Amino acid sequence: KKGEVLGLLGPNGAGKTTMMRILTGFFPPTEGKVTIEGIDLAREPKKAKRRIGYLPEKVSLYPDLQVKEILNFVAEIRGVPGKQRKSQIEEKMAQCGLLPVAARLVGHLSKGYQQRVGLAQALMGDPDVLILDEPTSGLDPKQIIETRELIRELGTERTLILSTHILPEVSKLAQHVLILNQGRIMAQGKPSQLEEGLRDRQEIIVRVAQAYDSGPLQQILSALAGVESVEKLNQEESVATFLLRTLRHKDLRPEIARRLVEGGYSLLELTTRNLSLEDIFLKLIVSEEVDERAYS
Repeated sequence: KKGEVLGLLGPNGAGKTTMMRILTGFFPPTEGKVTIEGIDLAREPKKAKRRIGYLPEKVSLYPDLQVKEILNFVAEIRGVPGKQRKSQIEEKMAQCGLLPVAARLVGHLSKGYQQRVGLAQALMGDPDVLILDEPTSGLDPKQIIETRELIRELGTERTLILSTHILPEVSKLAQHVLILNQGRIMAQGKPSQLEEGLRDRQEIIVRVAQAYDSGPLQQILSALAGVESVEKLNQEESVATFLLRTLRHKDLRPEIARRLVEGGYSLLELTTRNLSLEDIFLKLIVSEEVDERAYS
């Protein structure tokens, strides 16, 4: 949707780059079709591609051209009218933080600035759909933060498709997630929906003051109706921490608190632990690999 960032998530070799090359018209699909705003990419490629901005994983830029020269070249290719070209180049350079290096040769720029040039050229012509393949690959932590901030801003104005294998990136940037593995869609939806749909149990962290043997306490927790398992995570000098896996349809925290207080235990913490996007991703990928081994 317009104003939405879609995150394509999957391990290396899942098919993310192949999908993006099909969406941008670099690869023809073996089946199915791609439409951009109702325009069939195979039947009317030029018309459809005018609406797409693309940043490949490895940005190919002419190293012996200045930043403003390469953007002028791209603007001309994309059919930006001559009267609008200068103002649009200035606008994209400002948007991507390139004004200080406008007259620098691209080959003399850092990886971070070259990535910004790649983003600026993808924005030329104001495409309705922006497709970014691993946009923060190879950047240092400061450059990653800056690039993510720019992507977040760009995603408010158009449809933005983002490919990455970095889980926190999807959590921070995407409103909708599509998880790929071996060319197949494993799951899709909002991160919160994926979490809710795949959480088959609730995890509860219990921390108590440890001035006694934890054996009886573990027995009390295990005996509660709805508790599937109790795992002792660690034991410090005065604190013991347990992880309880319980059935998802019932919140056992009130009952846990009551039993501990009645037993004379000092309760320090009682919190639920939600399934993270990383947990969901690993659960899907591992279960897929197990299924494949079962049939091989």
